[in-house]
Amino acid sequence: MESLIVVVSVHHGNTELIARVIGEVLKAEVREPEEVDLSELGSFDLLGFGSGIYFGRFHRRLVHFVKSLPPSWGRPVFVFSTSGLGKEGYNRSLERILTIRGYKLVGSFACRGYDTFGPFRFFGGLNRGKPGREELERAKGFALAVLESLRVK
Repeated sequence: MESLIVVVSVHHGNTELIARVIGEVLKAEVREPEEVDLSELGSFDLLGFGSGIYFGRFHRRLVHFVKSLPPSWGRPVFVFSTSGLGKEGYNRSLERILTIRGYKLVGSFACRGYDTFGPFRFFGGLNRGKPGREELERAKGFALAVLESLRVK
């Protein structure tokens, strides 16, 4: 199975670290949106999309990329994010865009990451040292669950 993870990781490398851990399990290529040619997406069986969360939203570069994807009828995708709060609910906006475009959501993952964005920078940030061992193990488990869900079908 050929897999691609499209990631935007801006400040501390939190999201890229999670993408690489998931990518290792899935044997996926990990690229930034600008490194992906939309015409080559047909060669991938599974697509993943992730970024840090900024004021409750995915990075605009990732959102723009996802909105430019061609419609699909059932291609499996997953979404992931890192943020100061680590809420999976932040993923819903990207999940919605993908499902409206015909993609089949097979998983969603979120974890805490070191966050010095916005007001957090004034007091040294949140979650120094995150994602840590626990979050990385959860990311591996998530990737294994995605693989299992695709095998069951």
